[in-house]
Amino acid sequence: MRLIMQRVSEAAVCVAGETIAQIGQGLLILAGIGQEDRVVDVDWLAEKCAHLRIFADEAGKMNRSLLDVGGEALVVSQFTLYGDCRRGRRPDFTGAARPETARPLLERFVAALRACGVPVQTGAFGAKMDVSLTNDGPVTLILSSADLQSVKSQVTMP
Repeated sequence: MRLIMQRVSEAAVCVAGETIAQIGQGLLILAGIGQEDRVVDVDWLAEKCAHLRIFADEAGKMNRSLLDVGGEALVVSQFTLYGDCRRGRRPDFTGAARPETARPLLERFVAALRACGVPVQTGAFGAKMDVSLTNDGPVTLILSSADLQSVKSQVTMP
């Protein structure tokens, strides 16, 4: 799973000219599901998004989480995060999971965020969407399920 997380003061998704989701302060999360992704990856990333300290405290330091500030999340499915542009002039999307695999994992990610206590709105899976945002900071971070594998390899056994 690949995520582009943007700290926002507001964000919205429109489909066919109609606003279908809108949040105030929080995170716009563009989410791509890869062929190798599993439930454990999705759950780990949801927990990470909810608790990552990227909001300013009283001293202006990034020391508060989405939960600490009472923020919301807007999750937008974006398979193009798996676009491979290394060869040729057209991206190769074969690393992205097929919709029948991606949709349930994306729904699991949203449910896991909600289980952490985050109010979540979503875009429309598979639809052409217009996404608008006011990036706060700007703060934009990239998270990946590959990060979980890296963390696991750094843990030493007693």
